[in-house]
Amino acid sequence: MKTFTLDVDYECDFALFGLVSSTRDYTLAWTLNRALRLRLVKQPELLLNLLSRGRLVFTHYLYATETLTFRLLRNRSIAPSNLKKPFLAPDIKEYDYLLAVSNGSGDLADEELMQQLTALDAVQYVCQFDPNSLKYKENLIL
Repeated sequence: MKTFTLDVDYECDFALFGLVSSTRDYTLAWTLNRALRLRLVKQPELLLNLLSRGRLVFTHYLYATETLTFRLLRNRSIAPSNLKKPFLAPDIKEYDYLLAVSNGSGDLADEELMQQLTALDAVQYVCQFDPNSLKYKENLIL
């Protein structure tokens, strides 16, 4: 009997920023709301069921308009896990939060956004990544 496998390659069309911050997720969301004039709203937790290895749970905040979308995701699972790497993006496990921005332009272009994020007291370090170069980029497609 022949077995067919579906091999899908996703293209990520958003900018991805890794944030190092020791603050709680709701405090970081509030800080981003004030600094960037957004309205990030907490969404239901993002669940990743990894078949026999267990399940991972991540907090998720969203701000969406017709032209702009911000997603703030916690990189480490909030649920206890027996996995060695309970991360949403294990490639960049050094970062506490991930900020995905779709269609950012003008005041929220990548360079401007990097400067604004770096200036925040709640954020110790920021780095921009190419999401297409990440091994586990499928985890970031919502």
